[in-house]
Amino acid sequence: MTSATPASLATLLLVDDEDNILNSLRRVLRNEPYRLLTAGSGEAALALLEQQSADLVISDARMPGMDGATLLAEVQQRWPQCLRILLTGYADITTTVKAINEGQIYRYISKPWDDGELRLIIRQALAFQHSERERLRLEALTREQNERLQELNATLEQRVRDRTAELEQTADMLDLAYAEMRRSYVTATEVFANLVGQRLSKERQTNTQVIALVKAFAEHHRLDERSSNDLAMAAALYNIGKLTWDDHLLSRPSDTLYKEERTRYRQYPALGESLLMTLEPVQDAGRLIRHHQERWDGNGFPDRLEGVAIPFGSRLLKLAVDFIELQRGLVLERRLNRDEALLLIKKYAGRLYDPELCDTFIELCTSLAPDLVLADASILAVDTRRLEPGMLLARNLHAENGMLLLNEGKPLTRALIDKLIAFEASEGGRYTLFVRKPDGAQPGDA
Repeated sequence: MTSATPASLATLLLVDDEDNILNSLRRVLRNEPYRLLTAGSGEAALALLEQQSADLVISDARMPGMDGATLLAEVQQRWPQCLRILLTGYADITTTVKAINEGQIYRYISKPWDDGELRLIIRQALAFQHSERERLRLEALTREQNERLQELNATLEQRVRDRTAELEQTADMLDLAYAEMRRSYVTATEVFANLVGQRLSKERQTNTQVIALVKAFAEHHRLDERSSNDLAMAAALYNIGKLTWDDHLLSRPSDTLYKEERTRYRQYPALGESLLMTLEPVQDAGRLIRHHQERWDGNGFPDRLEGVAIPFGSRLLKLAVDFIELQRGLVLERRLNRDEALLLIKKYAGRLYDPELCDTFIELCTSLAPDLVLADASILAVDTRRLEPGMLLARNLHAENGMLLLNEGKPLTRALIDKLIAFEASEGGRYTLFVRKPDGAQPGDA
């Protein structure tokens, strides 16, 4: 079923005490396949919902009498399947927090809104609602099938024994259905991560790369499914606490912040956790988010945890976040390339990062999954013995001490390859080079 299917059947209730706002919302949505209802107050909205159902309520935060947060909390209590979005100004942070905690809103949108972004948020909200309804249907189906199996066990023992193999297969299918429902939460958080990324320019978006890194680590080291899912959700939502920032602060490198800006920056991990605590499936991911800016030496934030007191997932998430954000210019004023970022991470092992985990992470980034960032199939990761004349160096090559040995773009000759092999032997090290093969050649061709 396409994402347009749930939207074509959707009923939206727009609530605001100002007619011009309601008219603006009608104008934005006039070409969308929705049935629109309007109400001028929270009380009127509740009365309307008693008469007819709605899939989504969009309410202003500030209204005379019943404010938006109170209205959405009441909707959540009486019609929990109805999604809730709050329109709020920057000064309404108290109302927004109340709506998040009591109304469990899907999203809040700052006024004035961007028309295109508003339409996108509504489409994604309805698509999420459709997915959630499908999940509930599967849960009901699972319960029904379990009850039928219990009845068969009680009344038809002999037939159950004769059909054990068939029942075992059915049970396996039910387990797969339950696992799929758990994975749906991971998918939902990755969809929400795309919303977070909309606040940043494309070259500064990080969530997709951070998710890919932690998933690659979890798969390679065979972490259990629950830990892997929690890591993926934490990677998708690690910067949700920054959503209340203005665009100027959001794009500033963290090392250039000072005074009030730095104080606000240090609050975002704890704020991210608090926003997720009402959602049971992501509570463990929220804990990882809270501690992903802690440091191995105890000088991080928000709780100054030290060493192994920092959750393992938080230590891994910090490595992935710093590695990507260093390359996106979100930590230092200067963007680092991939190799510079890895060298800086290695330099601060034992201070910022778990030293043992740091070594494993660097190995993953340099040899096990070199395409996570570059995503370029023409680049090969090879050791010195597999180098061939005519190959071009795709990244700078540094010695163990950080000294630059060869520049990116350097063509490799037989003499240069022999020197590299000799230098590697004298250093007692082992180098992995990232190269482009000559046009038309295959790895290993003579």
